[in-house]
Amino acid sequence: MGVRCRRRAEAEFTAEGRAVADFLHPDRIIVGSTDEATMGLLTELHAGVDGPVQRMDVASAEMVKLASNALLATKITFINEIATVCEATGADVTQVADAVGMDHRLGRHFLNAGLGYGGSCFPKDSRALRAMASNTGYSFQLLNAVIEVNDLQPRRAVQRLKHELGTLHERRIALLGMTFKPGTDDMREAPSTVLASRLLAEGASLTSWDPMARPAVGTPPWAATERHSTVAEAVTGADAAVIVTEWPQLREVDWVASRDLMRRPLLFDGRNMLNPTALSRAGYTCMSIGRATTRPEGLYGS
Repeated sequence: MGVRCRRRAEAEFTAEGRAVADFLHPDRIIVGSTDEATMGLLTELHAGVDGPVQRMDVASAEMVKLASNALLATKITFINEIATVCEATGADVTQVADAVGMDHRLGRHFLNAGLGYGGSCFPKDSRALRAMASNTGYSFQLLNAVIEVNDLQPRRAVQRLKHELGTLHERRIALLGMTFKPGTDDMREAPSTVLASRLLAEGASLTSWDPMARPAVGTPPWAATERHSTVAEAVTGADAAVIVTEWPQLREVDWVASRDLMRRPLLFDGRNMLNPTALSRAGYTCMSIGRATTRPEGLYGS
């Protein structure tokens, strides 16, 4: 999000769920203007805020915002592509990301494989930058690929579930998490919406749980989904449960008790939150992103 007019642009970098902290302790404050007086006024307005001020022209200030979000979206998409290769080769994407992130030039932040990015900024700013480039006659091929891969990511999850279950027709699937990330009620461009739409199209019936999500009443696909107030209610009778949003509450779930509520103990950890070995010992088949599928051990067979 940013503020712009004919003579100035002030790029804003606050993230949902931590906007106050980001405003008071920013990595940088970007001020763009066509004249020094306006730059001085905007800089003065931020006096006392703990962050360095960078002054530049309006076009550059706007580009900083678009480029920052596009680069973060690219990191997410890159690790999701690596995860796909990991699934094919037997590598563990979490171990790969941890080791890659130890390189100070690269960093671990935003190298978490999952169901793709969403929200109000990354999709919008990536498309805006692509359109800006296109308007100048330049085809931003890297960004084209980032957007395409991210659009496909939840659809890949649907195909993997279909392969595991044999069919999705008349299967009951529990979606655990609906918002695009934890700590917010924002459903804008959330991967859960694509996931739910595709599952319904395949003939599945859906239940869902989320502590904060507020989808528009009566809108698809949520109008056709049973909403529950607890994880236990959502997974009861389910053929599979999918962790869609990394809500910390999901780490505290009694997964052994939840297993006994499900018709089939299949868990798709779409955010790589949980320990797949522990889940297999608890009787689950555990699918995840960029990690091997684990099967139940001991009493539960293989």
